[in-house]
Amino acid sequence: MCGITKRVERMERTKVEEKDGVRGQHAPRGAVTNRAMTTFSPADEEKQRGVRRMKLTATGLLLFVAVVYVLAKWAQNSGAGPWAAYVAAAAEAGMVGALADWFAVTALFRHPLGIPIPHTAIIPTKKDQLGVSLGEFVGENFLSEDVVRQRLRTVGIGSRLGAWLAVPEHADRVTAELSTALRGALTVLRDSDVQAVVGEAITRRAGAQEIGPGIGKMLEKVVADGGHKRVVDLVVTRAHDWLVLHRDEVMDAVEGGAPGWTPRFVDRKVGERVYKELLRFATEMRDMPAHPARGALDRFLTDFASDLQSDTDTRARIERLKGEVLGRGEVQDLIASAWTAVRSMIVAAAEDERSELRLRVRASLLSLGSRMAAERKVQDKVDQWVEDAAVYVVTTYRKEITSLITDTVASWDAEHTTRKIEANIGRDLQFIRINGTVVGSLAGLLIYTVSHALGA
Repeated sequence: MCGITKRVERMERTKVEEKDGVRGQHAPRGAVTNRAMTTFSPADEEKQRGVRRMKLTATGLLLFVAVVYVLAKWAQNSGAGPWAAYVAAAAEAGMVGALADWFAVTALFRHPLGIPIPHTAIIPTKKDQLGVSLGEFVGENFLSEDVVRQRLRTVGIGSRLGAWLAVPEHADRVTAELSTALRGALTVLRDSDVQAVVGEAITRRAGAQEIGPGIGKMLEKVVADGGHKRVVDLVVTRAHDWLVLHRDEVMDAVEGGAPGWTPRFVDRKVGERVYKELLRFATEMRDMPAHPARGALDRFLTDFASDLQSDTDTRARIERLKGEVLGRGEVQDLIASAWTAVRSMIVAAAEDERSELRLRVRASLLSLGSRMAAERKVQDKVDQWVEDAAVYVVTTYRKEITSLITDTVASWDAEHTTRKIEANIGRDLQFIRINGTVVGSLAGLLIYTVSHALGA
C-alpha cells in the first residue's frame, strides 16, 4: 500500500512539473514574481515528504484502531468478558474521530475521495476570496493610522537614528551613500534637458518679475553709502592713463572730424587744445574728490535710482531692455552653460572625500545625530515627521497596498498554491487526525462507561 501511494504521488508530481514547464515557456516576464508559488524548492520538497510521513502515521493509526475494533467485537461475541465491550467502544469512537478529522483536513485542500461535496476543496476554490479577506485584514489591522502611530512611537526612531548617526563611521557611510546617489542622479540626467529646464525657469522668473524697483533700491543704497565712488575713481584713473598713452590717437580723431576747408595747422591746434582739456578734466576728476563733475554724477545716479522706483516710463524702458537682453542667444547660451559648470563642480566635490561639500555634509550629520540623541525636543520632532509620513503613505495608498496582496494571491495557480500551503502546514494538520483518533477513543470510552454505569 505504501509503495502504491508513493508511485501515485510521484506520477501526480511529474504531471504538475510538466504543466509548470509548459506555463514557464509562455509566461510573461511579470510572472517571475509568482515563481515562489508555482515552483517547489528543495525545502518545500523536504516538507512535503514530512507531510507524507505524517499522513502514513495518521492512516496507520486509523487502521490500528480499526483492527482493534474488529478484534474487540470478536472477543465480545466470543464471551471474553466485559472489557471487550469497553475496548470496542473506544476503538469505534476513535475510528469516527479519525475519519471526521481526515475529512476536515482533506476538505481544506481537495474533494475527499474526489467527490465534489459542497464546502470542500476550500483553498483551491476559495483562493481569491481568501486573498481579498487577507488584504482586508491587513488593511484594517496593520495599515490603520492608530496602529502605525503606536508602533512607530514605541520604536523611538528619533533617538535610535540620532545615536546611530552620532557615530563617525556611520556618518561617513551615509555621506558616501549620499555622494554616490548624487553622482548617479547627475549622471542619469541629460544636460540638454536640464539646460532647457534651467534656461526656461530663469527666463520665466526674470520675465515675470519687474527688476526696475529692485535695481533702483540697490543703486540708491550704493550711492548713499558712497560705494560707487571707488568705481568712479577706477574709471577716471584708467581714462587719465589711457589719454596719456594715446595722445596721437586722440588728436588724429579730432583732426579727422574737422571740415575739409580748414587749414591743417588750425586742425592741429584744435586737436591739441581738445586733448589738453580732456587730460585736464580727467586729472582733476582723479585728484579732486569734490570735483563738480563727481557731484553731478552723484545727483544723476540719485535721480536715476528714484526714477527706477517711481517713474513709469523709466521702469517700462528697463523692462523692454531686460526682454531684449534675455532674448539674445548669447545670454541663453550663458544660462544653459551654467548648468554644465555647476554639475561638473558638484560631481567633482562628491567624488573627493576631502572636498568641502562632503566635509560639511559629514559634520552636519554628526551634529544632527548628536542633537537627536541628546535633545528630547528634536527626537519628538523627528518622530512626528516619521509618523506623519508613514500615516500619509498608509492612508493614501492603503487600497493599492491591499490590492497588491489581493491581486498577487489571485494570480497564483490554485493547484500550486494548494500544494505549497499543504507542504508548509500539512504536517501539523496531520496531528489533528492523530489527536482526533486518540481523543475520539477516550471520549468513546468515557461515554460508554457513563452510559453503562447509568444503565446498570
